[in-house]
Amino acid sequence: MSRSAHPAGPRHADVLPEGHYSAPPADLNALDHKVWAQTVGRNADGVATVGGVDVKTLAEEHGTPAYILDEADFRARARAWRSAFGADADVFYAGKAFLSRAVVRWLHEEGLNLDVCSGGELATALSAGMPAERVAFHGNNKSPDEIRRAVEAGVGRIVLDSFQEIVRVAHIAQSLGKRQKVQIRITVGVEAHTHEFIATAHEDQKFGIPLAGGQAAEAVRRALQLDGLELIGIHSHIGSQIFDMSGFEVAAHRVVGLLKDIRDEHGVELPEIDLGGGLGIAYTSDDDPREPHEIAKALTEIVSRECDAARLRTPRISVEPGRAIVGPTAFTLYEVGTVKPLEGLRTYVSVDGGMSDNIRTALYDAEYSVALVSRASSAEPMLARVVGKHCESGDIVVKDAFLPADLAPGDLIAVPATGAYCRSMASNYNHVLRPPVVAVKDGEARVIVRRETEEDLLRLDVG
Repeated sequence: MSRSAHPAGPRHADVLPEGHYSAPPADLNALDHKVWAQTVGRNADGVATVGGVDVKTLAEEHGTPAYILDEADFRARARAWRSAFGADADVFYAGKAFLSRAVVRWLHEEGLNLDVCSGGELATALSAGMPAERVAFHGNNKSPDEIRRAVEAGVGRIVLDSFQEIVRVAHIAQSLGKRQKVQIRITVGVEAHTHEFIATAHEDQKFGIPLAGGQAAEAVRRALQLDGLELIGIHSHIGSQIFDMSGFEVAAHRVVGLLKDIRDEHGVELPEIDLGGGLGIAYTSDDDPREPHEIAKALTEIVSRECDAARLRTPRISVEPGRAIVGPTAFTLYEVGTVKPLEGLRTYVSVDGGMSDNIRTALYDAEYSVALVSRASSAEPMLARVVGKHCESGDIVVKDAFLPADLAPGDLIAVPATGAYCRSMASNYNHVLRPPVVAVKDGEARVIVRRETEEDLLRLDVG
């Protein structure tokens, strides 16, 4: 079928749910740098490029689907966070967003610390040369083996998440003849304005020890009594994909209140406070994230003001951006397989990936942008839904978007802002192979995580 042979379907937003954009963008060929990595553009032929390499070349050399990561953009964002908070604060990159040995090396070179939450993430960090003292170990159910490995390695801090873990870490540290630095993660009762599955500071969820009812205060008492632990601070994380700073203000007020109670009861002023991460990024042009320097200024002022009111020394602040660094630096490159117009509804565009490489739309009802990137187009916009190849009706990549009406099989389209959680949460559903991660910089592309093969799948199947 030629690019103009099939009907385009609806070309307006009459069927879009309330809250979605109501009209096509003025220019379907424009690539908004609010959602795309900074080196992304189009060449004279209208083909999208990143880091000086065009997407057709990337598709030919590395196949599709593929995660394409702008290394220069990643490094620039890491430096911006490090610079914004300065020497008197710590920036821990949240490895759960996306972690590989190349990323660990970039973080080390740019002066950031690293937050891990499993033995696998810890192994990746150490194998790539991240100094253990610059690693924080999170998680709500760390195994004894993971704790032992972390203590033996000399990680800079372990974040305690339960009363059982307080005893467990203390016992393991003592058995190894060590005194482990720890923070206690508390839940402060803040309802972050985000999806319920990524809100983490209200009381009815699995993370942390509640501040309410005196449980956090009791956790502090127990940690201070155990010889294997050195309590250095309190940790709070209110959720993910947050744009409103008011939640952080309430959280800081309550955390500082606990620090004051600790001082009054134990005569100890803990030297650190970790406010977690969770700052949002732009997935669509309607999103309006804050810059790192704005976030740093706001958080520093909030903590300083609360400590002054409580007559406490201002503790060293830590933050944990993950998505805010890696999210905007990558896009997922797909090839269009089928184009299916549904009269009066929308056009379904099927690609060669789907929920196995981006589960967030199905899991969190996440919204994404999408663009035709293998060429420019002057065709009218059509209302489209980008879907994957899996045997699942919920296999949706982009729920509602406008694409050129001449879109056809074989075209390349790309979904921006997929650097965070997409590869980390990728699966082999339907035995589909997980895509590679290709880093691009200064006209060169290199694979930093290779594509899975059928041999990889069969090697694990020992039955």
